[in-house]
Amino acid sequence: MRVPTVIAQGVAEDTAFLVLEHLALREGRPAEYRELGRSLARMHARPVGTTFGWHRPNFIGATPQRNGETHDWAEFWDRERLGPQLALAAERGLGDALQSLGARLRAAVPRLLAGRAPKPALLHGDLWGGNAAFVQSGEPVVFDPAVYRGDPEADLAMTELFGGFPRAFYEGYGEIAPIDPGYARRRDLYNLYHVLNHANLFGGSYAAQAARMMSRLLDAAR
Repeated sequence: MRVPTVIAQGVAEDTAFLVLEHLALREGRPAEYRELGRSLARMHARPVGTTFGWHRPNFIGATPQRNGETHDWAEFWDRERLGPQLALAAERGLGDALQSLGARLRAAVPRLLAGRAPKPALLHGDLWGGNAAFVQSGEPVVFDPAVYRGDPEADLAMTELFGGFPRAFYEGYGEIAPIDPGYARRRDLYNLYHVLNHANLFGGSYAAQAARMMSRLLDAAR
């Protein structure tokens, strides 16, 4: 997948900087979104090792993102994704009800992911509509990642938040890697991470949305 080329990076006094190539971006047409889906599926199919996580922490938006490595995907999602977001929510006083639901949901993660044994794939990690576009030739470009090795479905789930991608994107993905029928059951679990992060960053209605998602997931785990 094409990404902007890094020209330079460094630190000047107390400010870090990153210089990327300039790309003239535009919105995509259905055929171009289909190719974006194919490109993502091909990236997900490339072997990248045997552990979930990454060799260092990074960020999801402005929030530090832990990436401690493990061979167990359910353990990773609980320990490195849901746990830190719920702990941050507690620090920010987002409510006892959210914490109670969160504790129950963390205990239910193995049940919600039962039967899912993904191979670690390189993920964009923050692939919503604002982080993908197209150059004038129609080639898809992705940027602003929160990269790690994880379940490809976590990337797919994120594409359905905040308006989603056009149908052609998912058709193109499915041409390379058919989407598992159980994906719809796991989508909320993966997107909960991002909704909790938005609650921690922006507050507002995101905490209530996270609580509703957790309630649905707990019902599904029974």
